Amino acid sequence: MLYAGADSIRETLDYDFAREKEYDYQQHGTAEAVSHIAQFISDLWQIHPFGEGNTRTTAVFAIKYLRTFDFDISNETFADYSWYFRNALVRANYNNIPKGIFATTQFLEAFFRNLILNEQHELKNRFLHVSVQAQSATADAPKCNDCTLNCTLEELALLNLMKEKPHATQKEIAAHIGKSERTVKTMTVKLAKQGLIERKNGRRNGYWAIKTTL
Repeated sequence: MLYAGADSIRETLDYDFAREKEYDYQQHGTAEAVSHIAQFISDLWQIHPFGEGNTRTTAVFAIKYLRTFDFDISNETFADYSWYFRNALVRANYNNIPKGIFATTQFLEAFFRNLILNEQHELKNRFLHVSVQAQSATADAPKCNDCTLNCTLEELALLNLMKEKPHATQKEIAAHIGKSERTVKTMTVKLAKQGLIERKNGRRNGYWAIKTTL
């Protein structure tokens, strides 16, 4: 494993955060966004800014970062699969070309797909062993509807909020997710056209009906 040198940690972190800031999640579907998040978290971990507790700190950052998308992320999955999470980060950065081993984020993506999209991938450490060729963390795993909704992570967070608080107004939604009312209106119009939501009982006293399974 190669980590960033002590004299380049700050510069490398600044570079990765600048790239992340430029990534427009509104332009990407959930599957692509989850893959991007897995790579971003993997890159931060690989910089290894903390001599002790680097994986734990990376997990805490991931939780707090995903909460900025309004996902209700807890520490439970990280605690239950802490060893898998750590080894998935290793596999995302480990290369041994003479032995035909190449870095892959597929195992880390499986972890985050369970966490964000409520999928049910088996997160077993033996899947990460480089000698196990037949197993895959992404093979034959039940899929959730989020993968086929053709919506962004922000729209998925909006759907989850509407499911939890169907009587929320656009003003309340905007305040909750940190967007303007105009942006929320644009998002709701798009989701309605996709047949994913419907406004029931009028504008003033109505509520949001989710027309898909989340």
